Parts: sequence; C-alpha cells; structure tokens
Amino acid sequence: MTPEAKARKTIDALLLSAGWHVCGVADANIHAALGVAIREFPLNPGFGFADYLLYVNGKACGVIEAKKEGATLIGVEVQSGRYAQGLPASLPAWRRPLPFLWESTGVETHFTNGLDPEPRARNVFAFFRPELLLQWLTYLQAPAGSNTAQDAAGTFLTRMRTMPKLVTEWGTGGASYKLWPAQITAIENLEKSLAANKPKALIQMATGSGKTFTSIGFIYRLIKFGGARRVLFLVDRGNLARQTKKEFDAYASPYNNYKFGEEYIVQHLQSNQIDTSARVVICTIQRMFSMLKGRELPADADEESTEGMESLFKQADPIGYNPAIPIESFDIVVTDEAHRSIYNLWRQVLEYFDAYLIGLTATPNKQTFGFFNQNLVMEYGHAQAVADGVNVNYDVYRIKTEVTEAGAKVEKGYWLETLDKATRRKTAWQLDEDFEYDPAELDRAVQTPDQIRTVVRTLKDNWNVDLFPQRQELPKTLMFAKDDNHAEKIVEILREEFGRGNEFAQKITYKTTGTSPEQLIKDFRTAYYPRVAVTVDMIATGTDIKPVEIVVFMRSVKSRSFFEQMKGRGVRICNPTDLAAVNPGEGVKKDHFVIVDAVGVCERDKTDSRPMDQKKSVGLDKLLQAVSLGNVEDEVLSSIAARLARLDRDASDADKAKVQELSGGKTLRDLARGIVQALNIDATQDMSPFEADARLRDATKPFSTPALREQLLKMKQKADLVIDTVTQDSLISATFSEGSDRAAELVQSFEAFIAQHKDEITALQILYNRPTRAPLKFEDVKALADALHAPPHLMDEGALWQAYAAIRKDKVKGASQRRLLTDLVSLVRFAMQQTNELVPYPERVQANFKAWLAQHQQHNPQPFTQEQQHWLEMIRDHIAANLGIEIDDFEYAPFNTEGGLGKVHQLFGAALPRVIEEMNRELAA
Repeated sequence: MTPEAKARKTIDALLLSAGWHVCGVADANIHAALGVAIREFPLNPGFGFADYLLYVNGKACGVIEAKKEGATLIGVEVQSGRYAQGLPASLPAWRRPLPFLWESTGVETHFTNGLDPEPRARNVFAFFRPELLLQWLTYLQAPAGSNTAQDAAGTFLTRMRTMPKLVTEWGTGGASYKLWPAQITAIENLEKSLAANKPKALIQMATGSGKTFTSIGFIYRLIKFGGARRVLFLVDRGNLARQTKKEFDAYASPYNNYKFGEEYIVQHLQSNQIDTSARVVICTIQRMFSMLKGRELPADADEESTEGMESLFKQADPIGYNPAIPIESFDIVVTDEAHRSIYNLWRQVLEYFDAYLIGLTATPNKQTFGFFNQNLVMEYGHAQAVADGVNVNYDVYRIKTEVTEAGAKVEKGYWLETLDKATRRKTAWQLDEDFEYDPAELDRAVQTPDQIRTVVRTLKDNWNVDLFPQRQELPKTLMFAKDDNHAEKIVEILREEFGRGNEFAQKITYKTTGTSPEQLIKDFRTAYYPRVAVTVDMIATGTDIKPVEIVVFMRSVKSRSFFEQMKGRGVRICNPTDLAAVNPGEGVKKDHFVIVDAVGVCERDKTDSRPMDQKKSVGLDKLLQAVSLGNVEDEVLSSIAARLARLDRDASDADKAKVQELSGGKTLRDLARGIVQALNIDATQDMSPFEADARLRDATKPFSTPALREQLLKMKQKADLVIDTVTQDSLISATFSEGSDRAAELVQSFEAFIAQHKDEITALQILYNRPTRAPLKFEDVKALADALHAPPHLMDEGALWQAYAAIRKDKVKGASQRRLLTDLVSLVRFAMQQTNELVPYPERVQANFKAWLAQHQQHNPQPFTQEQQHWLEMIRDHIAANLGIEIDDFEYAPFNTEGGLGKVHQLFGAALPRVIEEMNRELAA
C-alpha cells in the first residue's frame, strides 16, 4: 500500500467515525446519509479530481485534499481552494466556491471555514459531523428577517466583531453588581483576542481577584451575543467544580436580571453523560479524559487534584476520536488553574476539541505562557491587586524550634511508640540502639508530639501579642499538614493547648467522615466555629474562604505555583459585615493576613519546572491512579510490581485473601509476576506492538477496580509511624521575618507618600514645616489616616508599625501593643528622622508628662494633691489618644463620671486654663 493509500484509509476511518457515508463515484448515492464523502470525484476540465467531495443533505459543501503522512499542509491550501472552485455547474451546491476545505494526512488535519471573515486554516483533531455543517449552512441559506437568520447573524467570529458594549454595573440594592477595573479589562481584552481569531488566550489574575466571576461574565456574553453553542469549564478537583456551579447559579444577567441557570442550563458533569441541552458543562479534566478514552472514572479520582499526576506519564496514553463526544461538542473551553492542566496527559483534552481555549491562572510559569502562544490578555498580579484594594497583603511570622531545624536523637533504652496507620493501634517499642532522625522525616516516618505542641503553644501565646493584638478571639486560621495522620495530631494538640472543645479545631481532608468536607468548609467560612481548620491540600487551591487571616505552614512545598496557591487562601478581602459575623468585637477589619511559617517554607527556593522522569518518592496512591487512567509505562509498572512484592512479604493472610477476592482470583504475587512478565523484553520481542500493549493492559486491568486499589493502599498504610514521645522540643525564635520584602515595600511606600504629600496634607505640613511644639489637631491626623487607608495606598498604622519592627527591630518599641490613631504621629516623625526611636505615642506623652510634672514641682513648692494627680493622669491619657484637651472635653467620659467640668474647676480653680495650656504644649510635643 502506498503512503497516500495508507493516509486515505485512515481518513476513511475518521470520516466513518464522524458519521459520514464514504463511497466511490461509481456507487455514489448523495442521499444515502445526511453526510456523504465521495472519493476521487472528477471536477471541471482542468481542475482534476478532488480526493473527497463532501455532500450534506444532498448538496455539495466542501472538499478534502489527502496527503501522505508527514507531508506539510499549509502549502496544500491553494490546491484544495482550487478544487473548491471546480465543481461542475450542473451539480447542486450550498454555495460556490464550496465553503469548507480540509487538508489531511490522517494524522494531521487542517480546516478552513469559508463562511468566516478572512478565512484561516486551523488544526483540527478529526472531521466534523455532517449535522454541524448542516447547521452552519442552514444559517447561510436562511431568509432575511427569519429567526434562524437572527440567531445566526454570521459565524462566531463575525459576531465577536459586533459585540455590544460591556455592562459594568447592574442590579439594585442587595442584588447590585459591579465589575472591578481588572475584570473589565480582562473581559474586553479577551473579546478583542477572540475577534482577532486568536485560538488561545491566557488570563492571569491574582488569587482572590475574581477570576471565576470574570469567567462567568465573559461566558455569558459569548453565549448570548457571540452565539457560542456550548462552553466547557474544566477544573481539576470535584470541590472546585461544585464551587464553580454555585457561582454560576448565583450570577444575575446584566441585561435581564435572570439568574444564569434560569436563562441557560449549566451542568455539573458527575457521570459520563453530557446533557445536550446544557450551554455550560462544568467538569474535572480527569473525568473528561476518561470519557474521551471511553472509560469509567475511578470513584475517588474526581476529588483528587491532578497536581503532579502528569509527571508519571513520560508518554501520554493517546486519546483517539470518540464518536460519542465529537470534536465540535464545545465552541469554548475554559481551563481553570491552567498552569496545572497544560501538561502531556491533560493537554490532550484541551487539544481534542475544535474550540477557542481560554486559560485562567494566578500563578503562570514560562511553560504556561508558551502553551498559550504568549497571548496574555490580562496580567494582574498580587501587588497590583493589593494596591487596588482587591487583595490584602501579608506578613511572615517565622517560628523556629530545635526539632524542626535539626531533628532529634533518642538514646537506646528509652521507650517510643509505633502507630499502625491503618488501624491506628499503638505499640510500645524499647530502643536497643540510638534512634536518630532529621527534619525531613518529621510527620512522615516520625511524629514528635512535642514539636507540634511547641509550634501550637507559640501560636497560642503570641497570636494576640504579635499578630493581632487588637482582637479578642483567634482569627480564622488555616493550617497545612503533611498528611492525614499529621493533621489528626495537630487538631488534637490545638484543642488541648488552647483549652477549647471539639468545635474549635477541625480536620478538613478527603478522609473526613461524618460531617461532609463541604459542610465543614461552609462552617469555616460562615460560622463562628471552627476557628482553625487543618487540611493537607483539599483547601490548598481555589476554595474561597475570605475570613481566613492566619495561614500556618506545618509542611514544606517545592512547587512555586502550588505554594502561591496555598498562600493565596489568605489574600481575599472580606467585607466588615461578613468578617464581624465570625469574629467578636467592634470594628474588626481584614487589612492584612499573616503567614506563620513553622518549617521555613518561605525561605526555600521553589521551582516552576515539572519533573520529566519518574521519581521514586511518588506514592503508591498516585501510581495506582495513573494506571487506572491508562498508564502502562515501564517505570510506573515496575515500581508497582516492586511494591506489591513488598506487600506480599508483610501482608496478613486475611489481607492477602481480600486482594485475591477483589482481583478476580489473583494473588499479590500473581499481580506482581503478571506485570514483570508483561514488561519482559525477551518474552515480548516477537510480538507485534499491538500484542505487547494488549499484554500490558491485561496485566494492569485488575487495578481499574477501585475496591482493589483501596485495599492495596490500606495494606500499604500498615507500615508503622514512629512516635517520639521522649524528645522535648524548645523554641528557638518566633518573630516577623527580618527584612521581609513585604515590610520593606510598605515602609518605602509610606515614606514616599509623606514626601509626595508634605505640602498638601495639613498634618504633614505641621510636622514638616512648623516648630515641633506647634499644635496638631486630631482632625488633621484623622484626615492623614483616611488618605493612607484609602486605595491605592491601603496603609494601616498597625501594619506600618509591624513593618518598621521587621526591618528596624532595635529602634522600634511596643510592636505588640494595640495601635491608636495618634501613633501615626510617631510613625511620621520616625519616617522623617525627627526621632531616633519609634515609640508609641502614649509612651511619648507619658515621658513628657513625667518631665513636665518634675519641672512643675521644682518651680512650685506646693505639690499637687493626690486627687489633682489623678485628674492630671486622666488629662494625660486623653491627650495621648486625642493630641490635646479642651474645656468642653470635661463634659464627657471619663471625666463626667467623676464630677466633670465642675469638679475640675473646684480642684484647680483659676490655675486650670494655665494647666491645660501647659499640658497641651508639653505633652503633645
């Protein structure tokens, strides 16, 4: 068979799969099916033969030019375009020249839609079904003024160039909506990209800046005005799909006030059946991969993140054309967390559909940009989001302990415990030799309860001293643990050290039973309890919990993008009403959050790159999940075989019998031997590639059973966890990170603000240009504070004080105290280098008060009485909080409770005006 003949055989198969009737000229029947492809069709003299002439509903509509595998196709477009013009005039056609052109080798296919403005060839995975072409052609032939013509209004590309103006504010009262400037820019730039016919676009928006709401906004417009028939919204975890569905349900149209789901059907795909009436389908990428492969998705795979899964596939299990899911099923594919979905295994899903591809991410890397053709239509980073008041910034509070920094050594003779991970049964173990471990083994192979206790106790002792001194209750806190056993122990110690009940701290992982993880997440978001949620990675990405103000890392992370996602759980702004609903006290506001780094994660270098080779450290759960998705690569299977052999040596008879029952009669040894034999090169060298592949798939078929995989993982967990109950950990330090970038940036911004506005803001004019003893009014300082608090500056006195404490610790006092508005005077004077130390304003007033009092006593032999001294101290405290005192102030608290204006006149008599004048001048200096 010639290379051209082989290509045509492949093309025939693709056409048949897509619902075409394929025949030769001699046996042609253009009414044999809706779509008929006629081989070697003779055209007008001088035009030769079309490799395939396509008929839809009895009329010609396009041609296919076939080339041998490996041929380049761009140069063939002129030839196929010429064939489109050569149809004999006597034959029926939808229009002339024929509008649809393909060039194909069977492996690579290009398509040009002649109905588009400026038709341009694009790669397609396979051929379209005739029904789609008929739909396009029906629009073309619809009479002017008909509903069909109005619905069509040209192709998608034509409609993108006539989109109505974006509505940026709509609704009224509690149901009002307003797009942020970044969201407006993202939607407008995306629509310009689509109108320019760019196939891929990347939207980078900081975590918490409203990516999903932005997406729903542009999806609504693409359906309503762009004529998009169906949109696929891909996520990589089930709880993100559920959250996205809720946001679609809550979205109200800017044009008619209908909810999205009232106007268009939105399907959260949880089975393998796409609702053909749905306009939006929300689906995990692993489910869509399994559907395209014609497989059932393992029961737990929808809930597991795809993070790192692609690295187990050196060569992706290839997707072929699936007639049940044609390539034209979606016009738009939106992939959330695009930095995770573009790698080899999942990339195939993105490239299968003939659709415009839109990526969403907060943390792109070089490979992300490359995949999306460098077409970054929106770049909105965390720093800009903070400046715009869309995100809050953060400080890093580092906790160092002896064990987390250096590990530990337990001498022989001591008793430790071992924990069976599966049954959680503990056993005593006396050491017959020294037992030593390093920090990397903590909470993986060894658990040291006192290390966890030291970190938790430090958090308990310091949260309202260093982190949030103005709060009455621990702010909502999210802690990241290494695994489920680690999370379990952290929760136990949190409750004990804080002296609180079960509701105070909860574990939220995939293994949470009883109350569903979704309900616990909802409670964490909207209810008073739990105050602390401990997770592994379930809440690491995407999950929106705005009240979180403390993020604690008890585990390290090597991936930069994953770390940014985890860190991003704290950046979301939270309106005061919602924050107050879960926090006691008046005036609570979220103006920053704190990362408590207990493992040095913020200090370690992280990478964007993905491993190209199989790593020995990959867990058995990931290996089995990879095989269940079709991976039959040598490294993955040989690793599983080795682990099965180890399990066979250690497993109980009951466990072995359970494996045999679930695997269809195969023992652990049979399963391992079957894999080894299937991988045996000598045994398979005489086989065809198809036979060798079939042998591998037969050897791995038992692992497609979820129950067997679960049993193997339970057996694996029976490896003991050593519990070091002997080592006593000790705190090395607990401080805000020295010289942190965040602190330096904040100080720099503050000092630049002062320099820029020193001639405009009254308080700065006084502090800059007048003698230091000139009076400064409270309303002047309040106006300065308001200017600092407002966007884009968003600078708070507390955050500024902590920033100076981080970079000038030896010069800053009172970092843990509650801040007063008058502290802003101390901050400005320190920033302007009028003082050598940053001291809380009340302390400065107190020092001035002592000096004034001493001077007064020196020049006035008659000392103040004890009652007069008490009133002077009250006046001092009032000046500390208000910058001064006036006669009328004695009519208010706290003075009015002790006799008010009358009493102070009685105590000081005619000297009162002089005392007030002196104290205002001397104390507020």
